[in-house]
Amino acid sequence: MSSVSEPRSTPKGRRRREALVTAAAELLLTGGYDAVRHRSVAARARLPLASTTYYFDSLDDLVAHAAEVNGRREIELIREQMRDRAATGGQDPVTLVTDLLIGPVDGDGERHDLLVARYERVLAAARHPQLQGLHCRLRAELEDMVADALAAAGRRSDREHVRLLLALVDGLVLGALGEEGVDPRARIHDVLRGAVEGSAPLEPGGVLGP
Repeated sequence: MSSVSEPRSTPKGRRRREALVTAAAELLLTGGYDAVRHRSVAARARLPLASTTYYFDSLDDLVAHAAEVNGRREIELIREQMRDRAATGGQDPVTLVTDLLIGPVDGDGERHDLLVARYERVLAAARHPQLQGLHCRLRAELEDMVADALAAAGRRSDREHVRLLLALVDGLVLGALGEEGVDPRARIHDVLRGAVEGSAPLEPGGVLGP
C-alpha cells in the first residue's frame, strides 16, 4: 500500500471522507449539482479545501458518492413506509403507490427534497456516466417495491406493467416540479388510478381498494 493511500484508510481518514460525502449530499439536496464544489463541500464539512482532492479522485467521484447517499436515504424511507402500511393493511393501491413514489400527504420536506434529487440524478446521469450505474440500481429497487405493493393489493405486478406506471409517473412529476404551486401528488393520483386499473388490473381473488 502506498504512503498516500494509507492515511485514507485510517479511522481519521474514513471519518473525514464520510464528512465530505455527507456535506456534498446535503448540498445536493439544498442546491442541486451546481452547489457541489470543492470549496463549498470543504467549508460545510469544516475541513481544509485540499481534503476534497485528497480523499476523492475528482469532483465527479465525490458527487457520485453523495448522490448514492441521497438515493439510499430515499429508498430507506420508502421501505419504512411499506413496513408501516403492511402492518396496518387495507391500503388503497393507488394511494399506496402515490405515497411510495411521491411521499405521504403529511410527509416532511426531506421527502420532497429527495424526490427532486431523484429526478436531478436521472438528468445528471445523461451527462455523467459514473451516475448511470447508480441510477439503474436505485431504479431496480424502486421497481421491486412498487411491484411488491401492487402484488400485495392483488394487482398485476410484472415488470412490464410496473415500468409503464413508473414512466407515466416520471413524466407527470417532472412536469409538476417545473410549475409553481403544483402538487405532484394531486397531478398523478387520478391519472395513476386509471393506469393501475387499466395496466395492472385485479388478479383473481384480489381486493379492490376504496
